[in-house]
Amino acid sequence: MDGFKKFLLRGNLVDVAVAFIMATSFAVVVKTFTDVLLGFVSRIFGGSPNFDSVVIWKDSDGVGIPIGSFITAVISFVILAAIVYFLVVTPYTKAKERFFPDQPEAEAPDIVLLTQIRDSLQNR
Repeated sequence: MDGFKKFLLRGNLVDVAVAFIMATSFAVVVKTFTDVLLGFVSRIFGGSPNFDSVVIWKDSDGVGIPIGSFITAVISFVILAAIVYFLVVTPYTKAKERFFPDQPEAEAPDIVLLTQIRDSLQNR
């Protein structure tokens, strides 16, 4: 029972749980914003942005391959990816670079020692 308590109180588990909850609520926000953008697309082009009725390669019985759902899903995915990239990834990257600039890497101790030996030999 003690091991289970340690597992539950481990910091990583809490971080993952918080991340999951935040991601779930953020997904709803992004999905709603995607619907808003698809609404604008439908207003601009004068039709529904839903391609679910698109069917290719119909046979003589009128049965075909319903590719419209895939087209709608791809368009929604591209919009969603653009939203995440431009509203989350880009600002996060810029803020990270601004507030936590990369520190120049320190030389390895053996390189420093070899440089000191070289300089002392040159000074003789």
